[in-house]
Amino acid sequence: MLLKTALRSFFAHKGRMVLSLIAVMLSVAFVSGTLVFSDTATSTFDKLFAATASDVSVQPPKPAEDDDQQASDKPRTVPVAAAQQLAAVPGVKSAVGQVMVENATLVDPATNKLVGPTSGAPTLVGNWTETPRSAVRLTQGHVPRNAGELVLDADTAKKAGLGLGAKLRVDNASGRHEFTISGIASFTTTNPGAALAFLDTPTAQQVLLGEQAYTSVEAFGDGSRGNDRLKADALAELGAGYQVKTAAEQKDENTKSIGSGLGFMKNAMLGFSLISAFVGCFLIINTFSMLVAQRTREIGLLRAIGGSRRQVNRSVLVEALILGVLGSTLGVAAGLGIAVGLIKLMNAIGMKLDAGDLKIGPTVFLAGYALGIVVTLVAAWVPARRASRIAPMAALRDHGTPAEGRANLVRTVVGLVLTAGGGGLLVLAAQAQKAATGGQYLGLGVLLTLIGFVVLGPLLATAVVRVLGALLPALFGPSGRLAQRNAMRNPRRTGATAAALMIGLALVIGSSVFSASTVTSANAQIDRSVGADYIVQGGRTSITPEILDAVRRTPGIDHVTTQKFFNPKLQLPDGRSAKTNLTAAPPAFFGTDFHLPVTAGSVDAIGRGELGIGEAFAKDHGLKVGDQVTVAYGKGRTQVLPVGAVFAKGSLFGDGSFVDFDTMARAVPADEQPPVWTFFAKASSGADVAKTLTALEGALKEYPQLTIKDQAGYKEVVQSQVNTLLYLIYGLVGLSITVAVLGVVNTLALSVVERTREIGLLRAIGLSRRQLRRMIRLEAVVISVFGAVLGTGLGLAWGVTAQRVLRDQGLATLSVPTTTLAVTLVASVVIGLVAALVPAFRAGRMNVLAAIATD
Repeated sequence: MLLKTALRSFFAHKGRMVLSLIAVMLSVAFVSGTLVFSDTATSTFDKLFAATASDVSVQPPKPAEDDDQQASDKPRTVPVAAAQQLAAVPGVKSAVGQVMVENATLVDPATNKLVGPTSGAPTLVGNWTETPRSAVRLTQGHVPRNAGELVLDADTAKKAGLGLGAKLRVDNASGRHEFTISGIASFTTTNPGAALAFLDTPTAQQVLLGEQAYTSVEAFGDGSRGNDRLKADALAELGAGYQVKTAAEQKDENTKSIGSGLGFMKNAMLGFSLISAFVGCFLIINTFSMLVAQRTREIGLLRAIGGSRRQVNRSVLVEALILGVLGSTLGVAAGLGIAVGLIKLMNAIGMKLDAGDLKIGPTVFLAGYALGIVVTLVAAWVPARRASRIAPMAALRDHGTPAEGRANLVRTVVGLVLTAGGGGLLVLAAQAQKAATGGQYLGLGVLLTLIGFVVLGPLLATAVVRVLGALLPALFGPSGRLAQRNAMRNPRRTGATAAALMIGLALVIGSSVFSASTVTSANAQIDRSVGADYIVQGGRTSITPEILDAVRRTPGIDHVTTQKFFNPKLQLPDGRSAKTNLTAAPPAFFGTDFHLPVTAGSVDAIGRGELGIGEAFAKDHGLKVGDQVTVAYGKGRTQVLPVGAVFAKGSLFGDGSFVDFDTMARAVPADEQPPVWTFFAKASSGADVAKTLTALEGALKEYPQLTIKDQAGYKEVVQSQVNTLLYLIYGLVGLSITVAVLGVVNTLALSVVERTREIGLLRAIGLSRRQLRRMIRLEAVVISVFGAVLGTGLGLAWGVTAQRVLRDQGLATLSVPTTTLAVTLVASVVIGLVAALVPAFRAGRMNVLAAIATD
C-alpha cells in the first residue's frame, strides 16, 4: 500500500522534482560523457596501434642508468646490419628499417610559417617504407625518388594549403633542408593529430640521423610462428642489448603513453562532476525536506491508520529512488551528447576521432546509475528519517512549516570541531617547512573546513543573514523586512541552499588567489632576477649555431648567453649519491643576465670552477660551502668540485645546481654535451630595447619555431599559461555553480508553494504584486550573497594557504584578486535575481482568495 502511495505521491509532485531531476542528470551526464569519450578515444588508438604495429620491433638499447642525458637531440639508433640479421630469422617474411624522429620542424619557406600541429601533437619526419601495415597510403603523386622530394600527409597539407610541387623545409639540428612535395598520403586509420613527412631512406638517414642507421627495425612474420617465438629468435640472433617488442607489447606501451594524456582530462572532469553531485545533494535535501514539511498531515494520517515509521521512511526513499533512476537514465543519455561534443572539440584541435563509433561499455551505465541513485538516496535519507518521526496526532492539527530556529547541539559541536580542526591544519600547512608536508595538511584542511562550514551553515545563517539584510527594510520597506525574515525563518534550508553556492564560489576564489599569486610571484622574480633583455626558446628543436650567429650579428645586441642542462649523479662527502638538475652556463649568466640570491658563499665562485647548489638540496644532504662533491655527467665523465655557493630557496631556477661552462667542458667533450634549447641576449648599452627586439625578430624570421620574447612578453607567456589552466577550472566549476543556481530556484519555488496561504494573506492586507515579487527577489539575493560570503571566506583561506605552502617553490608573493572578489559578489546578486524570476512571477499571479483557502 505504501509503495502505491509513494508512487502516487511522486507523480503528484513531479513538477516540484524537476530541478532535482536536472541536478542529478547534469552530474551523471558529465560522468557518463567523460567515460564514453575516454573509452572511445582509447578504443580508437587501440585500433590504430593494432592495425599498424609490426609483429616484432627492434629498438635501440635503453640508456644506462648513469647516462640518461642525451649528448644531443640526435635519436638513438639501430645499425643497418640489424635489419639484415632480423630478415634471416626463421618465420620473418620481411624486415624493414625505419627512420622516424620528432625533433624536426616543418616550415613553409614561402611564408616562413610553421607547418604542423599547434595543439601538442608531434611532428614526425622519417623515411618512406612499404610495409604490410602502414598508417598511411599514397593518394596523390609519387613516393620520394631522390634527395629533393618529400611526401606529406593529407591533413597537414590541407591545413597548410600545400599541394604537389610546393616547397617544404625541414629544420633540425643539422640545419635547414628544402624539399619539393612529390606525394600526398592519407591515413588508413585514425589520424592522432600528428603531422607526417617522409623522405627517401638515404636522405632520411643523412638529414635526420647523420649516419647510415635506423631508429628501429620492423619485422613482419609469415604466419608460421607466434610473435613471442619470433621475439625470442630475434634476441638470439641479434644478441643482448636491443629492445625487442612484440605487437602486443608495442600496443600496450603506446596505449599507456596516450592514456597518460587522456587520463588527466578524464580525472579532472570526473573530479568536478563529483563536486557537482555533492552540490546536488543539498538541492535534493531541500526538495525532500520541504515536501515532507508540506505533507505533514498526510504522513500523520498514514501513521494514524497503521503505517509504521519504517514504512513511512521507506516510502520517502522510494520516491528518491524513482528520482535517482530517472535522473540517471536521462544523465546517461545526455552523457552521449557530451561525449560527442568532446570528440568534436578534439577534432577541432587536430585529433581525429569518429563520433559515430562511440564505445559505450557497461562501466558507463554502472557508474552513471550508481552515482545518480546513491547520491539521491543519501541526500533523501535525512528528510526520510524526519518524516518517519511525524506523530500520528499531526493529522489532527493544522500543519505548517516546522520551526527550526533552535540550533541542534550535536550539529554545533560537530561543526565547530570540524571547522577548528580544518583551520588548524591550514595553519600547520602554512607553517610547514616542506611543500610535500604542507600539501598533505592543505588537502585535509580544505576537506574539513568545507564540511565544517556545511554543517555550521544553518547556525551561521541567522546571524549572517541578519547582518546582510540589515539595510533591506530601510531601502525596500515591508518587502525588504519580509525578505530578511523569510531567509532567517528556516536556517537549515537557507544554510543548505547557500552551501551549494558556497562550494563552487570557494573553488573559484581559491583558484583565483593561487593563480594571481603565481603570476605576481613570477613577474616579481623576473624583475628581480633577470638582467637579460630577451629570452629565446627553441621548442621541439635545439638551437643551432646558425641561429646564435644570426643573433650576434643583430644590431643592438651586446652578447648572447647559452646554457646546457644535465641530470648528473652527485657523489656526496658522506658516501651517498643524489640526482640533481645541473645547469652549465658562462660567467655572464651569473653576473649580468641573472641575479641569483645566495645564502652562503659567492656567485663568483662558480666562475672560479666551483659548484653552486640550492638551499633545500644543501639542507637535505648536509652540504656546506667548501665540501667536495663528485659530479658524474654520464659515460664515465666525472669531476670533483668544491661547493662554492648555496642559492636561496624560491629563486627563479628552483633548487637546481650550477657550474661554469668552461668547468663542465673540461670533463665533457663537445660531442657529448647536450644541445642548447634556450638562450638569452642582452641589449647593448644605450640601445633601444623595443627597437632591438624588432631587429632580433627580423633576424630570426626564417626560424618560426623559435619563441622570442622580451621581459614583458615573457611575463605575458607566464600569465597566459596560468590563465589557460584557470579558465579550465572555471569551466568545470561552472557545472557545480549551475547546480547551485538550480538549488536557489528550487528552494524559492517550493517555498512559494509552501507559503501559499501566507502569500494570500499578505496580498489581502495590502501587499501589492510588485512588492511581493520584490520580496521573493530580495530573499533570493540575500541567500545568494550569504553563500558568496561563505565561499569567499573559504576560498581566501584555501588560496592564501596554498601560496604559503609553495612560498619556497617560487610563489613568494601573495596576491589577492580584488576584481575577482568584487565580480563574485556582484555575480551572486545577479544569480539571486535570475533564480527568483520564475518563483516571483508565479507568486505574483496567485489568486488571493484561492491562496487564502489553500489547505
